[in-house]
Amino acid sequence: MDIKNKNLLKNSCLINGQWRESAKSFEVINPYNQELIISVPDCGESETLEAIEAAHKSFESWKSQTAEKRSDILYAWYDLIMKNQEDLATILTTEQGKILAEARAEIAYGASYIKWFAEEARRIYGDTIPGKSQDERIIVIKQAVGPVASITPWNFPMAMIARKIAPALAAGCTAVIKPAEDTPLSALAMAYLAEQAGIPNGVLNVITTSDSSTVGKVLCADDRIKKLSFTGSTKVGKILMEQCSPTLKKLSMELGGNAPMIILDDADIDKAVSGTIASKFRNAGQTCVCANRIYVHESIYDTFIEKLENRIKKIKAGSGLESDSKIGPLINQAAVDKVTRLFEEAKSKGARVIIEPEVKEGLLMSAGMIADVTHDMDIAKEEIFGPLAAIYKFSTDEEMLKLANDTEFGLAAYFFGTDPKRIWHIAENLESGMVGINTGLISNVTAPFGGVKHSGFGREGSKYGIEEYIQIKYLNWNLS
Repeated sequence: MDIKNKNLLKNSCLINGQWRESAKSFEVINPYNQELIISVPDCGESETLEAIEAAHKSFESWKSQTAEKRSDILYAWYDLIMKNQEDLATILTTEQGKILAEARAEIAYGASYIKWFAEEARRIYGDTIPGKSQDERIIVIKQAVGPVASITPWNFPMAMIARKIAPALAAGCTAVIKPAEDTPLSALAMAYLAEQAGIPNGVLNVITTSDSSTVGKVLCADDRIKKLSFTGSTKVGKILMEQCSPTLKKLSMELGGNAPMIILDDADIDKAVSGTIASKFRNAGQTCVCANRIYVHESIYDTFIEKLENRIKKIKAGSGLESDSKIGPLINQAAVDKVTRLFEEAKSKGARVIIEPEVKEGLLMSAGMIADVTHDMDIAKEEIFGPLAAIYKFSTDEEMLKLANDTEFGLAAYFFGTDPKRIWHIAENLESGMVGINTGLISNVTAPFGGVKHSGFGREGSKYGIEEYIQIKYLNWNLS
């Protein structure tokens, strides 16, 4: 791998400030060419318990640090990440597959959360409340919830860690991270830079494993872990919630999505096409907030399809390290098989093929497009998680809202239009935690990221994000 800072490529996990190997290891594979990148420790129950103990023991000293001290360390971490942006982006692209431009953007985006929560560390304010008598004072203080566990996905292996760990450390929590099996190298590189920034031993621990269910069960069952933050499928999220129930952990769950993208009849069509491309094909369609169902008003349906088709034909699939690639490979064969299955099932039920998604080589799949999709097709119910745009037709706003909300998920939604009254009505009636209006990109460090319904609960980023790692204590002080 062509990186300048060779220390960033780690083949060991981090427990209590020690870079550790284990009895077993597993291979990290480049999804583009299926070549071995490196092998990392295949940790199990014993290593996970050691990491939990390290986080538990270091919690008292870390939470006792001043907010200014924690803030300064987070700022130093941010600076080191940005200084190593190009190397980190190369690591990310090599293990995950996304194009280098998107990887660079992810590094900057993830680092922005570390900078943001370095600032928020100084702003964990309490309250004073008037008492019921002259001799009573009521005070509310906010304290770190305790050691936390973070289970992160493969599609944004750096940003998802930053979004969870930055507010945790800012609040005074310690952490155990279990990165996705497919993409552990970004987590290890970040942990190395955290060390260099001055984060003390035991405050940040990284467990790599191919046995996610065993490690996840240990993290959920251990009472020393006071909070679990998970990003992944709704199915796994429900399992983790059940496993956490005996210890009554605080939970944040960012789960599956099935985002509608709505193009109204008064929309700027060119802007809507650009927004659809940005949302649908970022990371080869492998994001939880991708436009999964694209609803277009019947009066502009054909025009929109023609313009979108012309744009999609220009999307080149290739190695993420090649400058002219617009999308990289999918993460594994199961991802390719899923997109193929959804495409074939929709076609068999009458969907019109505009551009067929083709498997080029290995895990590379070209961008595709189908039209005349209906809600009796599997593609309307499942996350596509690949480079296939599915177009639906609607006639009225009432029909459109019914279709858009016809899903158990409620993470993101998008629509394009111009009438202010209509915009307010649609935005308020979409059953979604986040709504993009005349934009296909909604992720922003200053805004609360999260969903409703089976897309989970809790918010990441913004001033609300740090509240997920804090508990409120009420003090009643009698002065008499």
